Amino acid sequence: MTALVNLLKKIYPDILHEVQQRYRILQSVELLQPVGRRGLAEQTRLTERNIRGEIDLLQTQGLLTITPKGMHLTTEGTLLLEQLSGWMNEINGLNVLEMQLKEKLQLKDAVIVSGDSDKDAWIKKDMGKAVFSLLKKIVRPDDIFAVTGGSTMFAVAEAMKPFAFEGKNVFVPARGGIGEQVENQANTIVATMAKKTNGEYRMLFVPDLLSEASYQSIIQEPAIHEILMQIRSADIVLHGVGDAMRMAERRQASADIISALREKNAVGEAFGYYFDASGNVVHKVQTVGMQLKDLDNDKYVVTVAGGKSKGRAIASYYKQGKSDVLITDEAAAKEILRD
Repeated sequence: MTALVNLLKKIYPDILHEVQQRYRILQSVELLQPVGRRGLAEQTRLTERNIRGEIDLLQTQGLLTITPKGMHLTTEGTLLLEQLSGWMNEINGLNVLEMQLKEKLQLKDAVIVSGDSDKDAWIKKDMGKAVFSLLKKIVRPDDIFAVTGGSTMFAVAEAMKPFAFEGKNVFVPARGGIGEQVENQANTIVATMAKKTNGEYRMLFVPDLLSEASYQSIIQEPAIHEILMQIRSADIVLHGVGDAMRMAERRQASADIISALREKNAVGEAFGYYFDASGNVVHKVQTVGMQLKDLDNDKYVVTVAGGKSKGRAIASYYKQGKSDVLITDEAAAKEILRD
């Protein structure tokens, strides 16, 4: 494929630029549909004049359609995006980055999407789509999913669609809530995933931060005990990785804990565990739900996190935590590979 691209560039030097631009336009329409010309211009950072010409061509090719509410991809346009994704990754050098990331973090697999989700929030939607593409290949009827919260996992939920088999999957929150926006709570996310896939879900109505006495009391409750058993027996785990200090602030940690985290150089957080750059656990929150020790070999663990700012946090998690695949963005991957 690389040889063919090089030959085409000799007779049409701008071919890659035009292909990448039209691919980005189609991606943006898929993510935002229905979308108008102005919104598309803002998303792609092209002028409305450029957008108008590209839309006319793509419409003529039968790849998108225009309605009074805005533009939509046609079935052919959606199929073309799927077929082009691997080739575009090769053109953008993402395949090389994926191989380097797999070697660096000792991963079974890695998937990288273009961009930096710190700068463009819609990159999280691309990561969400990548998660669903992976799940279509591995999920089985009646699998149980344990899912954490966060804005990235919300994007994963939004990308879900029904799986191509009979049977209902069950989605359970991997841990209690941390008092963030409702749409980013694990309970809300599992409900959305179940609705999108025609599955079922369970709720876990407990706070994430508990005293030892409260923790021991709550886990004895029959309803809580039942869902904890489901969480620990999950077949697939979908989770994010957070920046240590941001997560401590979101949990409204005390000044003493925040000071201790800084003193111990905490950089990453997952499942209530805080890690330093070497992967050592420097602090643990008493949480109801999944623990690192629960990530056994019977579970397929998917880690989803992106943004340049999370590069060190992701790397710290992989020195301690189990994961079968990392789905991230280009900026985070490059930051991880810098160290």
